[in-house]
Amino acid sequence: MQERASGILVHPSCFPSHGGIGDFGPAAYDFLDFLSAAKQSLWQILPLGPAGYGNSPYSCISAFAGNPLLISLDRLAEHGWIDRIRLQNLPACDSCCAISFGQLEKTKVPLLHEAAANFVANASSTDRERFEKFCWLNGWWLEDYVLFETLRRHFDAHSWNEWPRALAEHHPEALEKARRDFADELAQSRALQFAFYEQWRALHKESRRRGIKIIGDVAIFVSYDSADVWAHPDLFRLKSDLTPEVVAGVPPDYFSKNGQRWGNPLYRWDVLRERSYDWWLRRMQWALQTCDMVRIDHFRGFEACWEIPADEETAINGRWIKGPADDFFRALRDSFGDLPLIAEDLGLITEEVVAMRERIGVPGMRVIQFGFGDKGAHMYLPHKYVENTVVYTGTHDNDTTVGWWKNSARPEEREHAQAYFGHAPDGINWALIRAAETSVARICVIQLQDVLGLDSDCRMNIPSHPEGNWTWRYQPNQLTPELAKKLAAITEISDRVSEVGQKGHGEATEHFSA
Repeated sequence: MQERASGILVHPSCFPSHGGIGDFGPAAYDFLDFLSAAKQSLWQILPLGPAGYGNSPYSCISAFAGNPLLISLDRLAEHGWIDRIRLQNLPACDSCCAISFGQLEKTKVPLLHEAAANFVANASSTDRERFEKFCWLNGWWLEDYVLFETLRRHFDAHSWNEWPRALAEHHPEALEKARRDFADELAQSRALQFAFYEQWRALHKESRRRGIKIIGDVAIFVSYDSADVWAHPDLFRLKSDLTPEVVAGVPPDYFSKNGQRWGNPLYRWDVLRERSYDWWLRRMQWALQTCDMVRIDHFRGFEACWEIPADEETAINGRWIKGPADDFFRALRDSFGDLPLIAEDLGLITEEVVAMRERIGVPGMRVIQFGFGDKGAHMYLPHKYVENTVVYTGTHDNDTTVGWWKNSARPEEREHAQAYFGHAPDGINWALIRAAETSVARICVIQLQDVLGLDSDCRMNIPSHPEGNWTWRYQPNQLTPELAKKLAAITEISDRVSEVGQKGHGEATEHFSA
């Protein structure tokens, strides 16, 4: 059973790294220093995959590949992949500002491909051996991904169903010709995945040495325009023209009169069941190799999900259909034993979903910001928690606590919060942090913006707003010793400092495979 623990939610893209976006370089290790000083034993991230539509980490073009933008060019330079002088025009760490994804395409991406080409041509025998081993162990996802990513770039990022029919339908002769035509680009793409996972492995290894567990994130659905759907169309509910038959979303509710039409294709759970959920087992094995715990986004979709006909423009005319439920999690447990999972069970949750989660024995989530509406919202307040819970002040989809208090909270919510917390001389963010840390919930995770006391302009994502998200980064001087000391004191008095966290523990996996 998980002991009481405390951690911070921040994605690697948010680090004040050299080059215009956070990465796995020196700033990531500085963040681990802060976690250690603040006596935190958990670090929660968002999905690490290559982002597709809207630059969202929840809209990846692969469930297995890593986002090359998170590769540290500084680390590549240290290992001889690229001359450091080639990096001199990139934005410095001390000029850290919001991410400009358009600018990264012009600056960092070409340098990544240059470094990859150098590596492919000039790698030492030792490095080449490690590279070839990586490719051999991971060919089951890597070869589909590198070909998909290369073709997608060649066809100006058009969706795969708009490619020439032979490529869209995965005809072997067409794929073999593409592999010959784009051999150099495919080799570079493999090299970038190798670099990504080498750097992530090193960071994960250092995290574990310090006794810090990483909480990863697996979205239940995958993007239609992804290597996964392109390579495995039989696992998804597609029409004969390879477009989705039905898509995922959520029904209309208090927050949205039209609901949310996400557009992800739904699974053919009957096919997956016949195959003993093989694709999903590989996905979860991969997630549990790359992280120590896994948050499953939209957990309720395994019990029932909102099915929307693909030709509907909104989510209004959908219906609930049953998911694989216990049968799926039984297959996971048979393969992996105890499941170090967190169920994202926010929103409209039925008794059936709660019962399924309790049978599986995984903790659900509570977000304190949600607790100050009507009486029905009090389930999100600490006095209502049970131990097997993960508490957050807010998540990546929430406003920051300071921003919520100043800009989003209704007058009655502020009144209720003041009654609940009393006077908060050091800010409403610290009132929520103390409430979360001292709660009975076994796991407590605070988004970094709340530790830093930042306003709405620093929030990570505004759901249903496709533009301007995922761009926040913190400044190099914001993680101060004083802040670490304050958070450490709260963590200590809340009995969330573990013996393992003080001593460190085992190393991460040397090579990734499944």
